[in-house]
Amino acid sequence: MASIPDFEIAEIGISKDNSAEAEQFKIRVDEIFQKVDELEQKVNEVEQFNLNSSKKQQSSSKGSSMGKERDKGRQVPSIKKQQQDASRREAAAAKRMQELMRQFGTIVRQITQHKWAWPFMQPVDVKGLGLHDYYEIIEKPMDFSTIKNQMEAKDGTGYKNVRDICADVRLVFNNAMKYNDEGSDVHLMAKTLLEKFEEKWQLLLPKVTEEERRRDEEEAEAQLDMQLVREAAHAKVVRDLCNELYEVDTHLEHLRETVIQKCRKMSTEEKRNLGTAIARLSMEDLNKALEIIAQSNPAFQAMAEEVEIDIDAQSESTLWRLKFFVKDALELQSRSAMSTGGNNNYNNKRKKEICDAIAKTAKKKSKKTSS
Repeated sequence: MASIPDFEIAEIGISKDNSAEAEQFKIRVDEIFQKVDELEQKVNEVEQFNLNSSKKQQSSSKGSSMGKERDKGRQVPSIKKQQQDASRREAAAAKRMQELMRQFGTIVRQITQHKWAWPFMQPVDVKGLGLHDYYEIIEKPMDFSTIKNQMEAKDGTGYKNVRDICADVRLVFNNAMKYNDEGSDVHLMAKTLLEKFEEKWQLLLPKVTEEERRRDEEEAEAQLDMQLVREAAHAKVVRDLCNELYEVDTHLEHLRETVIQKCRKMSTEEKRNLGTAIARLSMEDLNKALEIIAQSNPAFQAMAEEVEIDIDAQSESTLWRLKFFVKDALELQSRSAMSTGGNNNYNNKRKKEICDAIAKTAKKKSKKTSS
């Protein structure tokens, strides 16, 4: 992103005749920067979304190669189509589950019609039977009348799937076997009926497992469709934002060049001060300053082992670019005490070489002037 630091009209030496125009430029630049900040924030949000999506894809990359090939050619569905498909899936799944629950109801009726089922048909009469320790032993009482009411509930509070009913049927018999001694009649009756129930449940279980597998696949498919829609929407936002950023950046650079072209000629003292200020830059900012010089001087080797910088040989636009950049960089350095990291020795050495080159060139210029 092109950048223009805050500056005063007098500082860059624009004449009073052009000061109003320059002030307008500054206002326009500030407005553009505000818009750029807003756009970049949106881009960052979208990039974060893409990063999260990438992580999800990596975590789910354990699927089969056939599934991956199928997903590769998958078309992005519309929101409306997703909603319609979801409604159809839910209706079909609910119908299939109702059929499974009907078949499970047949099993429950067969068990409850057994001659030994009567102790388990109603809640245990704890008070009437004097079972004072019942609730200390049994955490969740269960009986077939409660199961029947749950299976027939129409207010949405009933069972949602067959496995929940199965768990409660087992709980009826396990509670009885837990509370009553192993040799008691109730314990024997509960154990016998539980075994009969498990035999019948095993016959229905394959259908239940198949339905669960189908539901998982449909849910995964729906999640994939939703993810594709989100990614497509964010991809469009990214493209639009990048285009806007490019246009704004181009406009900003044009304004920046216009302002620089209207700057006065830099004095010898200002050039000397600029050279001194460059020497105070961090290694990272020093390299950026060298890149600014290289932009207007293709022959300049910014990354060479030995760099010779002749401040007096630079164009006015380059000098003012450097001045603006150095001012911002030094202000930022004064506000933050950031560590130079593991390359500190190398950075200091490189910085010293460049600063020595600036001083050496300035000394040569001084000798030529005095002679």
